[in-house]
Order: sequence, then structure tokens, then C-alpha cells
Amino acid sequence: MFIEKTIKGKRIYCSDILEIEHFFNSRDFMVKENLSFVADYFNLKAENIIKPTQTHSKNVEIFDENKKEYPDCDGIILNKKGYGLYLNFADCTPVILYDNKNHIASIVHAGWRGTAEKIAIVAIEKMKNNFNTNTEDITAVIGPAISFKNFETSDEIVNKLKTTIKNPAGLFNKNHADLKGINAKQLNEAGVKRIDICPYCTVDDNDKFFSYRKENKTKNRHSAFIKL
Repeated sequence: MFIEKTIKGKRIYCSDILEIEHFFNSRDFMVKENLSFVADYFNLKAENIIKPTQTHSKNVEIFDENKKEYPDCDGIILNKKGYGLYLNFADCTPVILYDNKNHIASIVHAGWRGTAEKIAIVAIEKMKNNFNTNTEDITAVIGPAISFKNFETSDEIVNKLKTTIKNPAGLFNKNHADLKGINAKQLNEAGVKRIDICPYCTVDDNDKFFSYRKENKTKNRHSAFIKL
């Protein structure tokens, strides 16, 4: 279940099933412009909060403390304490993955392209191959994103998305697709059992979150944040 909290009067949203510090911020503030504020809140150095350069790819990298930039990257696996990670969103689907046994976590940016490429599963496979993660130890949290009724797209994209899951029942209606539901289905079919899905829609709940579609291609973004 998602819970609304505040940081000095600014709204954030957290899942009560995730065992690490995290949040999805509201449109009250953007993490990039308030990085020192976020660092103070989580007792981190601002330079220890990592942000990749997102390009709607399926590329997922493993954190390297000697690396300062992550170009062309839409997911990072964080494996070191004392660091934070954030990615930006405005309709696309944020997915946080946490292996509570090995204490590693990831955020992936799953727009329709990332969802069609199963980027959350790409991250899980990297976690398995590099850290011996068992999918049964993963908790997944799917953050605020555009809803089923508001995500209208082409036949071609609908067909691409359908191929990513075994049973598409209930996740498509003509030219509409449930991106949050599709990501959850991909995770479930991969063996992830603990999944929390944010009920908020970036279009319908535009007072809380930014929406690329509703706000005429806005450049503003809200973020998903984790700390180990």
C-alpha cells in the first residue's frame, strides 16, 4: 500500500512493503533542483546520489563508485551502502526492485519502450547473474505512472507489449494498454511474488505528479529515489 508523507511540507509517496529507504516525490519539488535537501533528509552526501542519463533504452548498469556518469542508461543496480539513486519520470513507469537477502536494489525506467523490452526483467537477470539473487527474495514496487484508461497508443505498440507476457487478459482494450499492470505481470511471471502497485495516475492525479501527455510535453519530472 502507498502512503503519503511529507518532507518539510512537500509530499512524497512510499510503499509499506519495501524495506529500504525510498520515495516517489510529488510535483511539490524536483529532486535535481533539491538534491542537497534530499541528501540532508537521507543523511547522504549529494555527490553520492547517482542519476543516469535516461534514453528510453533497455540498458541496465551495475553501480561503480569510481564511475561518475551513466550515459544511455535506464536502470542501475545499486550494491553499496551509503549511496542513493534516482531516475526521473513523467508518465513512464518507475519500477524499484529490492533483493532483501543480498541487500541490493535497482530502479528502472519503463516507458512503453522499456516495458516492451522487459527492462525490469533485464535488471533481475543482471541481479541474478552478478549477485546470485533469487527472484523469491525480490520485492518490487511500481510507482506512479499513466493509467490504463489514459495510455492510448498504436496497434503496433499494443502488439509489441502483448508479446512480453504469457497471459495479456485484462491488460489491453483496443488501443489502450496497462503499463503498470504489464510490468507487474512480467515480474510475476519471472517469479517475483511481492509486488506493490501505486494507484495514482500521472494524468488523473496531475495535482500530485507531472504528466508529459497532459502538460503538453512538459520537461518537468518527478523521481523515484532509493538509498542503501
